[in-house]
Amino acid sequence: MELENLLANSLLLKARQGGFGKKSGRSKKWREMLKLPSVNLCSELRHTIEKDYNSLCDKQPIGRLLFRQFCDTKHDLKRCIEFLDAVAEYEVAADEDRRDCGLLILDTFFSKEVSLCYTYETKDALCLVLTIMNGGDLKFHIYNLGNPGFDEQRAVFYAAEVCCGLEDLQRERIVYRDLKPENILLDDHGHIRISDLGLAMEIPKGETIRGRVGTVGYMAPEVINNENYTFSPDWWGLGCLIYEMIQGHSPFRKFKEKIRREEVERRVNTDTEEYSEKFSADAKSICRMLLTKNPKQRLGCKGDGAAGVKQHPVFKDINFRRLEANMLEPPFCPDRILVPAAQPQAIYCKDILDIERFSTVKGVCLDTADSTFYGQFVTGCVSIPWQNEMIESECFKDINESKSEESMALDLEDKTESVLRPKRGFIYRLLKIGGCIDPGASEKEQVPTQL
Repeated sequence: MELENLLANSLLLKARQGGFGKKSGRSKKWREMLKLPSVNLCSELRHTIEKDYNSLCDKQPIGRLLFRQFCDTKHDLKRCIEFLDAVAEYEVAADEDRRDCGLLILDTFFSKEVSLCYTYETKDALCLVLTIMNGGDLKFHIYNLGNPGFDEQRAVFYAAEVCCGLEDLQRERIVYRDLKPENILLDDHGHIRISDLGLAMEIPKGETIRGRVGTVGYMAPEVINNENYTFSPDWWGLGCLIYEMIQGHSPFRKFKEKIRREEVERRVNTDTEEYSEKFSADAKSICRMLLTKNPKQRLGCKGDGAAGVKQHPVFKDINFRRLEANMLEPPFCPDRILVPAAQPQAIYCKDILDIERFSTVKGVCLDTADSTFYGQFVTGCVSIPWQNEMIESECFKDINESKSEESMALDLEDKTESVLRPKRGFIYRLLKIGGCIDPGASEKEQVPTQL
């Protein structure tokens, strides 16, 4: 009995240490015992088994593993699994870490702004690489795909997502100040992302800012008049965006209209925008409320912020909770998603050369604080988006072409010999020429003979 216990304990220890059967592996008989039955033999079981997701795909370990292996083969489902894992981590996070964990989930899965993928430096520039948006920008879609403008349902959907994006920024006390169709991009699935935060600014709590910045035709009256403001210019910009998406041109300047800047600013300050039959009563109402000249009377600026804008009747068919979770189907989807395995069938850009145009500001001198700040971008880490891009574009394959094992062995042997072979001086070479040293002898045997 003691011998049996000793044997059993030994086997248990080996199993716990992961060493049981490690050398020889599982026997064929063992593998046959563990082999799953054929699908054909499970057809009847398929109709009788209880189809409960929580039990089959979550609680039962093997079912959970098989379900996740299946989800790994489907891009959309894999994204859902990553979200569930992130939520599970949030639920067990320590109280002091919960806020950061929750913000990470929001930024990763529900962000309405373009994310920073990675950075790199050239000789004279710091390059910030953002998430690629294959759907192009809204300006291209408004003016280059059919008649100018969208149907109201599509415009309202984009306006709702922009509203959520502005709410995220304002939650962080950030005013965007450059809302226009060129800066609203579509991702692979047709959801919008707010890009180009070059004019965005953080507003300290309880304070206001000033600054005549933005794009002509989209700047709010308080910006043009260099008055103090907080987030009011962004709600004015949303009004301009909704108007342009429906009408096919901005409210105070028609498309390609030749007009001086001063005249545009005069119209913004004094003129009332005109509405065509393209606008429903609700669409006309929200535009008028957002394009109110006095920021104190403007929708979104009366203390209720984004919540007040979301309550407008034009969004009556939008479930904002589902929208923020990316659970609503966008009205337009770039054709790449229709053929997942194929390359994009269209380029949503009027001039492909626009991609290569970068603005350069000259005459700016960086002080020590600036240099320290920019130096923090280069950490030496290789970001995950960059690695994925290298693999997807096959750049990694091109620079990592493997040689045959034989050639690699020869290269390794040559390098080893070059490392081990000591440098020979003039006396050694002279003795070798004179026959005093045998070139075929080992290092220890290479002793000069008697002269």
